[in-house]
Amino acid sequence: MTSTVILQATGGFDPRQLIMFGLIALVFYFFMIRPQLKKAKDHKKLIGELKKGDKIVTTAGIHGRIADMNETTFLIEVEGGVKIRFDKSAVSLDATKAVAAPKA
Repeated sequence: MTSTVILQATGGFDPRQLIMFGLIALVFYFFMIRPQLKKAKDHKKLIGELKKGDKIVTTAGIHGRIADMNETTFLIEVEGGVKIRFDKSAVSLDATKAVAAPKA
């Protein structure tokens, strides 16, 4: 019987485990969730401020100028007068503001 080891659960409440789980949740929130929420908020603000004639860059890397807008899409004019319709969420950068911003 000495070679057999029986493991038993302690069966008690350990407040240190609760504190550790709380700390892990806080770290997860501040390093993962909060930055994503801020990024989404900033992107929504960017989309809301765009107007006809602004130069933009899409997530696919297409550069163009906004020719027309409606509730959910932009009509983007690219080189050669070609017009392409994109969803508003596909815009990644307002090139008009990026060019006008002073470089540090």
